[in-house]
Amino acid sequence: MSRLLIEASTPLCLLQDAGRFGVRHLGVTQGGALDWVSMSWANRLLGNPLDAPVVEITLGGFTVQAEDYCILALAGADLGAYIDERAISPGRSFILQTGQRLRFTRPFSGARAYLAAPGGFDAPKVLGSCASVGREALGGLDGWGRALAEGASLAYSGSANGLCELPVERLLNLRSGASLEVILGAQIGQFSGQSVFDAFNTEWTLDSRADRMGMRLLGTPLQYQGPSLISEGIPLGAIQVPPDGQPIVLLNDRQTIGGYPRLGAVTPLSLARLAQCLPGEKIRLVPVLQETAHRQHLEYMQRFSNR
Repeated sequence: MSRLLIEASTPLCLLQDAGRFGVRHLGVTQGGALDWVSMSWANRLLGNPLDAPVVEITLGGFTVQAEDYCILALAGADLGAYIDERAISPGRSFILQTGQRLRFTRPFSGARAYLAAPGGFDAPKVLGSCASVGREALGGLDGWGRALAEGASLAYSGSANGLCELPVERLLNLRSGASLEVILGAQIGQFSGQSVFDAFNTEWTLDSRADRMGMRLLGTPLQYQGPSLISEGIPLGAIQVPPDGQPIVLLNDRQTIGGYPRLGAVTPLSLARLAQCLPGEKIRLVPVLQETAHRQHLEYMQRFSNR
């Protein structure tokens, strides 16, 4: 077994995997990596299962020291990562010699980086997953959903051979504006015609009120004209519109039910891109047919088999 000693961390640095499924009827949300694409590539670089536990590092402020020689992998945002004083970019596996430090400073491109270890980091599974959800006190290193803390150790038991680097086309483009594809549904027909036009033909600004539960979009208020709703199940990516007319895209740590009207749902691939957006960034919503989104998703998943 090998270990990394955590020398610095923040409440936004969490142990995550693909999430917790089959328990929403109990009121338990799924959790898991917000940018599942980058998590999967980090694991793929080491030959891990795509859903193996990784560290989700949001905005930087994270440092580990290697207690043993190790090969790790990094994908997702450029958070100014350094091995000692040598800069390292995401989208590659790399070596940490015994005693060397890997530190993440601040965002240069994107918001979340994913650090993977051979075989995945060790952690107890709670309801089938080690995904950290602090609100529900589930997952993480101790099973209670706590963020990674200074002084704790990250252990792993796998091994990796050789170093790999992802081609540029495999990485999310984090430098261009984000266009989020939306599958229409739910109460789309009960918004005013002008609001439907505005939703898909104007820019939205990502509000600072954004976390792992949801991200609020600021722009022209949308007007819902339908009746009051009874709370219903909320899927990942649902776009709820509260009374103030400012949409909220619901993410992995969302509540399991809700009663606000919905425009539809952001596709999984677009959710990965949204997870890398910082407050103040401009985004656009783009309608897409469910069949098209499903085909695009399957085509993207094939890339993990054809690295």
